[in-house]
Amino acid sequence: MIPAAELSERFSRSSGPGGQSVNTTDSRVELSWSIAESVVLNDQQRSRLLERLHSRIVDGVITLAASEQRSQLQNRMLARARLAELVADALAPVAIRRPTRPSRAARQRRLDGKRQRGDIKTTRRRPPPE
Repeated sequence: MIPAAELSERFSRSSGPGGQSVNTTDSRVELSWSIAESVVLNDQQRSRLLERLHSRIVDGVITLAASEQRSQLQNRMLARARLAELVADALAPVAIRRPTRPSRAARQRRLDGKRQRGDIKTTRRRPPPE
């Protein structure tokens, strides 16, 4: 979906699994994609992405990091898969909420609870003078 030419990757040292080779291997991947400059999105898709992913976007660029795997290639694939999933979820249409009404049993439970609460409060009252 997203052309590889629009993605930019930065590599750095990763924490996590890998033993001593972790100190010498740049296996962590930081994947960036400029939503604002992308040519594969139309204006509606772009605005929807910017609206739904606003907390993850800085200056029109979304950035993801992957460092779970020991190899750089696996982390690159993982980061790209995450980005594709994130974009697909953000572009999915919003499910329309269909209003529902409480069932008869639910209404009865609510009224029973209110009645019980009222009974408790009436038993707390001071008895009437005789």
